[in-house]
Amino acid sequence: MSEKKSVLLAGLGSFGLLIGALLFQYVGEMPPCKMCYWQRYPHAAAVSIAALILLTRIRRFAILGFLLTLLTAGIGGFHAGVEQSWWDGPQTCTSSTIDNLSTEELLTHIMSAPIARCDEISWQMFGISMAGWNMVLSVCLAVLWGMALKSARTLDHRAANVSDQFK
Repeated sequence: MSEKKSVLLAGLGSFGLLIGALLFQYVGEMPPCKMCYWQRYPHAAAVSIAALILLTRIRRFAILGFLLTLLTAGIGGFHAGVEQSWWDGPQTCTSSTIDNLSTEELLTHIMSAPIARCDEISWQMFGISMAGWNMVLSVCLAVLWGMALKSARTLDHRAANVSDQFK
């Protein structure tokens, strides 16, 4: 697969995941939690990096797309683990015990609670939550970015060999 096609597919993949997240949020009426937002930022940056590469032909930016998709895959994997109670998530995003709280403390706790909690699965398919799917699909996108990097290095190597022949 060509470098241009890999970059285009990776950028479109991140764009598609962002659109999907927004559809779940606004059409499906599933508000995102804090970690859901964290997973969106690298995708938005990866879309911008893909557009930059396609417009400027500066191939070396592909490393940023690769790292960004690995970052969002990591966040998605961590989030999926929090949802499955494999480990604790951020205190500002998960539920905590309300044992031994006074009425006033309980009211403060309720009023400061996030609308969507990071430790609850709001949707899943085949036993995998949205965060888990983000991880899986982001790893696939990282593979596309890796293919773009490999193509870019091959093209740079060939260009260097051609220029060496004219010396």
